[in-house]
Amino acid sequence: MPGFNNNMMGMKVLYLMCLLMWGSQGRLLSIPTKPDPDDAAASARWLVSLNFWGVLNTISTDLGGAPFGNVVSFSDGLPNEGSGIPYFYLTTLDPTARNALKDEKASFTVSEYPLGTCGRRDPMNPTCSKISLTGKLKLVDEKSKEAEFARNALFSKHSEMKDWPEDHNFQVFKLEIENIFLINWFGGPKPLTVEQYLHPKMNNFGFIL
Repeated sequence: MPGFNNNMMGMKVLYLMCLLMWGSQGRLLSIPTKPDPDDAAASARWLVSLNFWGVLNTISTDLGGAPFGNVVSFSDGLPNEGSGIPYFYLTTLDPTARNALKDEKASFTVSEYPLGTCGRRDPMNPTCSKISLTGKLKLVDEKSKEAEFARNALFSKHSEMKDWPEDHNFQVFKLEIENIFLINWFGGPKPLTVEQYLHPKMNNFGFIL
């Protein structure tokens, strides 16, 4: 069965690549070089791809419409295959998922600081990058190919998710991005459209320029 054997070999190679970058416990063993701050799209994708968690903000149904921020794990794809779209594994036992099912408006913020690449700079220093993605937090059809992609992406970074209680009914959500706020240097936020973010320029080797 040549086709089956080729597929198995491809899966083994992909698994080894994941181990080399993320390690067996889903933690980074190495950090790819930080992009030039002038390249807003590359900086934003680098920041989202390498991070493991952030603060997801929704409109609270329990607090009269007040903003509710929650620390959540996420992933935008397997190593070197990031889509730029944050995926989450949420349960309605937690307010974030319940809020999103009533009002999809949401924002998601991640910082460079947890990556350890800011040195001794304060997290609010403009050269310590941070990004806020605003849009709609949507439930992904669990039988879709996108949900399968998202689960693989999430489990590659957060291996314990696979063993979370089935009766908690964890489901895949994604942030449908509408606006991007990026600070990665002095001079205020960098202009960056959603189109530029999702489709950054690539070089001949498939890396973001």
